[in-house]
Amino acid sequence: QVQLVESGGGLVQPGGSLRLSCAASGRGFSFGDMGWYRQAPGKQRELVATVTGGGTTNYADSVRGRFTISRDNAKSTVYLQMNSLKPEDTAVYYCNADAHSFFTGIKNYWGQGTQVTVSS
Repeated sequence: QVQLVESGGGLVQPGGSLRLSCAASGRGFSFGDMGWYRQAPGKQRELVATVTGGGTTNYADSVRGRFTISRDNAKSTVYLQMNSLKPEDTAVYYCNADAHSFFTGIKNYWGQGTQVTVSS
């Protein structure tokens, strides 16, 4: 089965930085598009950033220029470097990945989420 394990969340002051990591694993699986989404209390889950297997990135307007998504294909890991954090970035951040295997084809998976709180 596929597992996405996130780490790196926490409490940070406005203007600070955090780096999230998401390690994907699954015997017999390869990983395609990977990304980060977030959900603030009382709001819908929204896209933060995505990266294809070839490294093409996409960002939400609200984070472009402040956040950087990257991936290490050898480790099946995706990162989100978050700089100049604002209180409105407070949310649970979820890792998302497309995983492919010979037997299941392509399916989409979610991590369990990691809390990011931006507050003074």
